[in-house]
Amino acid sequence: MRVSGVNLPKEKRIIVALTYVFGIGPKKAEEILKKSNLDENIRTKDLTREQEDLIRQVIEKEYKTEGDLRREILANIKRLKEIKCYRGTRHSRHLPARGQTSRVNSRTVRGNVRKTTGSGRKPTAQKT
Repeated sequence: MRVSGVNLPKEKRIIVALTYVFGIGPKKAEEILKKSNLDENIRTKDLTREQEDLIRQVIEKEYKTEGDLRREILANIKRLKEIKCYRGTRHSRHLPARGQTSRVNSRTVRGNVRKTTGSGRKPTAQKT
């Protein structure tokens, strides 16, 4: 089954398979299945053509997913950078934007960059 340009895994339950689409988490997957009156324990491979179409219609009509959502997020970040607000400057410097300590810990946002060395002491001389 293909939804929003993503191939869903066939062996997984449909509630789990829907979370493979960017923008759909467990809660939204549950809402989608309730709106389409489907059991969440059905495997993706067991869905009929009508059920697949019903899920696709609900997602396309009511939720932003994949490319549209990514574009919207990037536009929001670009707007923050243009107005030079605090969050925008943190994004442009590749630093945490939500108040996390950045003196020693911000490895996730900056990437695993270790620019500093240890204490600066040379190792003791090797025995020959």
